Amino acid sequence: MKRAALHNLGCKVNAYETEAMQELLERAGYEIVPFQEEADVYIINTCTVTNMADRKSRQMLHRAKKKNPEAIVVAAGCYVQAAEENGQIDECIDIVIGNNKKKNIVEVLKEYEERCGEKITEVIDINHTQEYEGMRLTRTREHTRAYIKVQDGCNQFCSYCIIPYARGRVRSRTAGDVVDEIKDLAENGYKEVVLTGIHLSSYGVDFEQEKTDLLGLILAVHKIEGIERIRLGSLEPRIITEEFAKTISGLPKFCPHFHLSLQSGSNATLKRMNRKYTAEEFREKCTLLRKYFENPALTTDIIVGFPQESEEEFAQTKAFVDGIDFYETHIFKYSKRQGTKAAAMEGQIDEQIKTKRSNEMLAMDREKRQKYEDAWLGKEVEVLVEEEIVHEGKKGFVGHTKEYMKVFLESDEDIRNKIVKMTLENRLQIIH
Repeated sequence: MKRAALHNLGCKVNAYETEAMQELLERAGYEIVPFQEEADVYIINTCTVTNMADRKSRQMLHRAKKKNPEAIVVAAGCYVQAAEENGQIDECIDIVIGNNKKKNIVEVLKEYEERCGEKITEVIDINHTQEYEGMRLTRTREHTRAYIKVQDGCNQFCSYCIIPYARGRVRSRTAGDVVDEIKDLAENGYKEVVLTGIHLSSYGVDFEQEKTDLLGLILAVHKIEGIERIRLGSLEPRIITEEFAKTISGLPKFCPHFHLSLQSGSNATLKRMNRKYTAEEFREKCTLLRKYFENPALTTDIIVGFPQESEEEFAQTKAFVDGIDFYETHIFKYSKRQGTKAAAMEGQIDEQIKTKRSNEMLAMDREKRQKYEDAWLGKEVEVLVEEEIVHEGKKGFVGHTKEYMKVFLESDEDIRNKIVKMTLENRLQIIH
């Protein structure tokens, strides 16, 4: 039996595709082993979102070849998709599989052997395809929650982002196919699904026959027996309309946890980023969500040190984030990505200034996180229990509330994969 090891880099969509490739290999008779062990085949699902991601992708590919020089090293995904277009494929790679070709992993490995080790490159022109790459899961590494890829590609072309070039244009998966996969997962005991995509808010915009949008998909998934929670991946603020917020607020299974990518609270910076909204519009969407949900968890991303970001623009961002009261703010120091408009912009910011701004935002994030969690003390929450752990010297279980707060529960019985109601009595029950 041949041994295969897989390693994932990057986003939740990549993670989904890596697990789907693993299932395909298992069905074909491969034994799956940890990446640290010696294997006959190493598959790295790569990322290219930053120059650092490219470097990590190359490092993992070289590590695999060093682990077993006789092994077949497969580079899949975004790094090779972007690098292939630039003619920069690494010599240590035996098989190159671009996006939209990962579903063919078993057939490509077979072809490689039939061609006696002749290098294979399976990369399409991703920018001119309308095909959604169909992949399915029946189980995932997590035993309670499953991330479901429902959409690929992006049409936004933010000035700092390479992903539209690596993933292509928006392509959506039919609602029927999504529902069928989730039904299988529900039968296998999964209680929660997270709908995810490269640009989730664009789900359905490419459909010609089917008229389903993201709201319609949520309503379809809500009907599936056995699924008790529905969560969404990262959203663009524009999708939050009165109808959207009002409708999902009436769905008992829906989790009030919204990750709305902000990136900057300065309109001038947002314009240079080619984001399609203003800070004022973003605030309106947050207000709308709080109108229909009681204390929803609002989380966001911020890039500090974007080219030409002045002290005044940074101050606007800091004040804006302060005023919104996010539960969590993920802070990123701007990192050049070759091939993007932002990388060629004048006014690149010094690293020390980026670090200073990042530290200021991180300090605010810690305060806001504690403020949000303190508001839940003394209140009843519902927790989907995930695994057994030892916390603060005590044995018990860990799980997440609907708002995605990670909490600790003491129990003498096995309560894994059950939804338990509890009162948050003190901060020691909240885990970071």
